[in-house]
Amino acid sequence: MVNNGIVVALDIGSTCVRAVICERDDDGILKIMGVGSRPSSGLRKGVVVNIEATLRAVAAAIEDAEMMSGLEAHDCWMGIGGNHINGLNSRGVVGVSGKKRDSREREIGQDDIDRVIEAAKAVVIPTDKQILEVIPQNFKVDDQKGIRNPLDMIGVRLESEVHIITCTVTGAQNLIKCVNRAGFRVNELILQTLAAGRSVLTQEEMDLGVLLVDLGGGTTDALVYVDGTPYSTYTIPAGGSQVTSDISIIKSISLENAEKIKINAGCCWDDLLEDDEVVIVPGVGGRAPMTIPRSLILTIIKPRMEEIFKMIKQHIESLNLPRFLGGGVVLTGGGAQLSGVLELATDMLRLPARLGSPMPVPELGGLVDEYRNPSYATVIGLALEGDRRSNQDISQNTTDLRKREKQNTALIDKLRTWLKEEFL
Repeated sequence: MVNNGIVVALDIGSTCVRAVICERDDDGILKIMGVGSRPSSGLRKGVVVNIEATLRAVAAAIEDAEMMSGLEAHDCWMGIGGNHINGLNSRGVVGVSGKKRDSREREIGQDDIDRVIEAAKAVVIPTDKQILEVIPQNFKVDDQKGIRNPLDMIGVRLESEVHIITCTVTGAQNLIKCVNRAGFRVNELILQTLAAGRSVLTQEEMDLGVLLVDLGGGTTDALVYVDGTPYSTYTIPAGGSQVTSDISIIKSISLENAEKIKINAGCCWDDLLEDDEVVIVPGVGGRAPMTIPRSLILTIIKPRMEEIFKMIKQHIESLNLPRFLGGGVVLTGGGAQLSGVLELATDMLRLPARLGSPMPVPELGGLVDEYRNPSYATVIGLALEGDRRSNQDISQNTTDLRKREKQNTALIDKLRTWLKEEFL
């Protein structure tokens, strides 16, 4: 993969498509040069239901980012999420086959690490599923547990624990098809919550244990970190769109007006309301506008949000976590901007909660206040993670090239030695 210093990230959500174009400057800083955002109507609960509508939104969002940046996009790092994502933990065991130190001990090499991860990946998954991510959690060398990186350690037996994330084959293929038909190539699919965590979580929170909740339009995705690595991936088939639909049905207003009410006047925590606050809703078909008390809107929104957090709590309780989530809860996505959602999450999950906005980091520039909100957490994280993986690929290719050069040099030296012995 050629790294020309340009990184394009694409977040295709159920209600919005966002694109970001970044470029590495002379100081090695990845700078946000252009951002594009367009409404999305081609996905439902993270799955493509209308290819034409999705590819139009993708093309328009990337075109907006190109116009702002003055750069041309050819490929992108794309996020994937939704109801078809599943996660499981697995364990693998191999014997160390590295360089011998004595008759019993061997030195663990990269080949041993690769083999034990492959062994952990050997799980039975349905034929309609594919492995999206395999994330090492920790390693065990003989009887020593909790090792992050066993490279060059001495041992006989190597074990690994990994978190495996799967998605449906058709779900991934349809997303890639939409992007390809829009005229772009997908470098790699990256789990959206994993990308969001890359931009909003601190290392301290991940080490302590933290729950990341992405309140999207069609679904709510949760990712649990324990001891610095992902431990559980979970998706709830409900999100902001259901809240909008509830308001629309109960008050007999259009979805467009219901969405405006949710964004501008929605609330899910009683203490934040004033008694006399009202919302004016335009009339339908030439009828006079009507007024709705914000307290009435709260009685519509709050039960749905309570339902979402209740399902998250039930999932957390079912995990039998090895330690308390000392890092609390971090909320991202458009739904995280709903008034009172932090208070409700803290109350229902019994954990301290904060908003997950992209954080300024040394390797990222151009992060203006407009993008420092939970809605941009995933797409900014995709850019950071895409850049990291791109550099990792280049580093690996360089290492492989040097390894082949050494092997070739050793082979030539052996050939020269043999020729000298035979003919001189």
